[in-house]
Amino acid sequence: MSEFLNNEASPFDNQFPEGHPVRTYLEENILIRSLMHQLQNINLQEDNIRYKEVFEKLAKVDLHFTRKENQLFPYLEKYGWTSPSQGMWTFHDQIREQIKVTREAIENKNIESTETHISKLFKFLEQMMHVEESRLFPRAMEMLTEEEWKEFKEGDKEIGWMFEQAPIPYPEDEYIHPSQDTQKRKLPFGIEDKTHYDEGYLTPEQVNAIFRILPVDITYVNEHDQVVFYNRGDDRVFPRSAGIIGREVRFCHPPKSVDQVIRILEEFKAGNQDLAEFWINFKGQFIHIQYFAVRDPDGTYRGVIEMSQDVTHVRKLEGEQRLLDWE
Repeated sequence: MSEFLNNEASPFDNQFPEGHPVRTYLEENILIRSLMHQLQNINLQEDNIRYKEVFEKLAKVDLHFTRKENQLFPYLEKYGWTSPSQGMWTFHDQIREQIKVTREAIENKNIESTETHISKLFKFLEQMMHVEESRLFPRAMEMLTEEEWKEFKEGDKEIGWMFEQAPIPYPEDEYIHPSQDTQKRKLPFGIEDKTHYDEGYLTPEQVNAIFRILPVDITYVNEHDQVVFYNRGDDRVFPRSAGIIGREVRFCHPPKSVDQVIRILEEFKAGNQDLAEFWINFKGQFIHIQYFAVRDPDGTYRGVIEMSQDVTHVRKLEGEQRLLDWE
């Protein structure tokens, strides 16, 4: 049950689902009429502060207009109905101007001017709501499909509503485990400056930021045994410097471990193995080291990733921790 106004049930419960864009517009119209009624019963001279507060709530009708202009009107244009984008948008701007001059009269505590302007504003708002309720919304409901109404969800949320508490989203948000979320969404960001990975898009800056904060040392050696990348974390287990980029990997390890490195590379290249791992005690830390073969989808060898991580803290964990411990 909608709590759109003073925790009352919406009169549109049996007509529209909760959160439906048209239901929200109609509920806002009820709020508009309620705010106008309140203003009519407040003595501006005796309770100027209260009058201003209620007026500013009414002035949020601009969000009502903006959703129509940016969300509803484009869909109506798609179906060839362009008059709302032209005539009603002009009327919106006329009301916006009337709100501006009314606010100035209130700020100047000009009682006579305020009464004149607020009366004109009320008249404009009633005209607008009459057109919405008798023509705009009924016809829009005939034109737009259910899927199109659902597409309003993110845009409406971005613009906002007149209500202090946002309406229930339409369709209502439903938890779907990431492994089962197959919906293809319209991207809310541009991809011109980004690279497309298996899933998702990232800029070079984002990639660098991600690699920098990962709690693991990563070094990538290409199929020619050349070091081509390592991440610069603040707490690397094994120090690295830019001088190793382009260097042959066998020269990056102490002589006593070169034979193992070469054997790992040979087995990876031959396709006999895909993982080699070690764990050592190093400077009071317990270090887990893994080597992963990197391959194309067809199995072609493309190099090796070395990952090293201090797991001293991880080894000490017991039981469960399901709540934040930031306090």
